[in-house]
Amino acid sequence: MRILTTSIIIIINFILQTTLMQYIQIHGILPNTAVILIVSYALLRGSIEGAVVGLFAGLLQDIFFGTAFGYFTFLGMATGYLAGRSNRNFYRENYVMPIMLCSIAVFLYETAIYLTSFLFRGHLNIFYYFGRTILPETVYTAMFTIIVYRILFSVNEWLELKEKYRYRLF
Repeated sequence: MRILTTSIIIIINFILQTTLMQYIQIHGILPNTAVILIVSYALLRGSIEGAVVGLFAGLLQDIFFGTAFGYFTFLGMATGYLAGRSNRNFYRENYVMPIMLCSIAVFLYETAIYLTSFLFRGHLNIFYYFGRTILPETVYTAMFTIIVYRILFSVNEWLELKEKYRYRLF
């Protein structure tokens, strides 16, 4: 049940991010809901499930938009694994930690994309890219994290309740 639900959430996120999210862009900046999804799953379920969600979310991005296969997959897996390392150190009901981790993850994610795709090709406008893309996307994603994390938190609670009654031995 959890695998099916997670797969559906990843596919719905990908469809929404590539179609309907284009209508809420501000000056060409979109919230990175894939990173929100990866970090939220990593915080709610741990580093292994965060890495698996990152693998499949990145795999979808690689299949449809990637120029080098495995690039977004690796970034998603690394994001999920590293964000999941802190899942035992916070209360799930607290929204500050997901917002902070999503902001840090988007900042590092976009910086890695900049370093590997633009800097190696000779585009050296670091401050322009930080000011026009990375920082606005980080702020926009942080605001959007509250909505997505709340939905994923509710789905996770529902799934854990179902699993508790399903696997109860006594």
